[in-house]
Amino acid sequence: MNNNPANKKSMGYWSIVAIGIGGMVGGGIFAVLGLAVQMAGGGTPVAFLISGLVALLTAYSYAKLSATYPKRGGTVEFLNQAFGPGIFTGGMNILLWLSYIVMLSLYAYAFGSYGASFFPAASQPLWQHIFISAVVLLFTFLNILGARVVGRSENYVVGIKILILMVFLLAGLWSIKAPNIAVSTWSSPLQLVAGGMVIFLAYEGFELIANTAENVRNPKRILPRAYFTAVIFVIVLYVLISLVTVGNLSLSKIVAAEDYALAEAAQPFLGSAGFIMIAVAALLSTASAINATLYGTAQISYIIAKEGELPKSLDRDVWQRPIEGLLITTVLTLLVANLFDLSRISMMGSSGFLLIFAAVNAANYKLAPKTGANRWVALVGTIACAAAFAALIIQRGMTAPSELLVLVVMVAVSFIIEVVYRRIKGRTIKRTLS
Repeated sequence: MNNNPANKKSMGYWSIVAIGIGGMVGGGIFAVLGLAVQMAGGGTPVAFLISGLVALLTAYSYAKLSATYPKRGGTVEFLNQAFGPGIFTGGMNILLWLSYIVMLSLYAYAFGSYGASFFPAASQPLWQHIFISAVVLLFTFLNILGARVVGRSENYVVGIKILILMVFLLAGLWSIKAPNIAVSTWSSPLQLVAGGMVIFLAYEGFELIANTAENVRNPKRILPRAYFTAVIFVIVLYVLISLVTVGNLSLSKIVAAEDYALAEAAQPFLGSAGFIMIAVAALLSTASAINATLYGTAQISYIIAKEGELPKSLDRDVWQRPIEGLLITTVLTLLVANLFDLSRISMMGSSGFLLIFAAVNAANYKLAPKTGANRWVALVGTIACAAAFAALIIQRGMTAPSELLVLVVMVAVSFIIEVVYRRIKGRTIKRTLS
């Protein structure tokens, strides 16, 4: 094994952008687009724009923090640097790890559902589990091979799925029906914001860029450019996709086809071939999201363990990579994706990331003298994430209060693990402030 540090700096600008786009354009846009339309109505493109602006504000904080602290811990490192060791930092770090496992499971579940749709109905449940397990294991193997393989595989997968979505957009934009997107079809302002926040999980993948920092050739130059390129591109992509969807199908048909709304939207102008084409894009998108998220989650489990908030065995490198953290994350993802129906917790996944992103924006505000950030932008980002979280919680509390229990359990478990593990093992949290 060549241990030359220069050889570890194997990822360039386009590979990093691909990681970010791959993390964002994943299972979310395909799995819960129908739910977002159900909540926002004809104003769904506006809802996507609102959630995209929240993501862009947070990307600013990530860009500043990543350039200042180019370490593989990403979000974990930023919270440690800003707030130091303690219950808040430890609990938020574990919440991040659990949120990634939830998102990985959602992506795998969506991949299994789309893959099984090509088989007879009677055998679909079996094939769904086969596809779920196969895709997670495949990309675990690719991540074990190293960062260069992850980046290259993302380049190819992202390129193919974006090409398919571009065909969908170019064909669909010509056949949009104006009455479908009239202001009269829009939901109330609260519903618009809540609809955007439901689909916020489709944007959350951009923060995976932070976890690539130690493998980037020139992080101070490449990382900020990669963040903004990936997020702005995806905002435009999502607004156009939602515009084509609501512009070509009636709201009632979209709601009826909630689980596969995007594929259904392709049929009016591309026929049955369009349905198949979008289903293939869904498979590629969820696969690339799993690829990118597994890469980032392995880095996160490593750094959390290194700081003393998870078992020490997870901070051991194998072949200069956090293999043990990757394998444990894979096992947990396989169990959750195969044993549970994740559709009901997708909204709480978004809520978890909004909480984490609010904390990251606050970290950027606090560390502004070191990061060179504009404190007003960081403050607006913090407020935007908190307000978006509140809007989603209020809306879901009025319509489906039982779903709030999932978020409460996730947050409670995160802090319980952080407190109980340290009391049992007596590990001291390392102070990494610099």
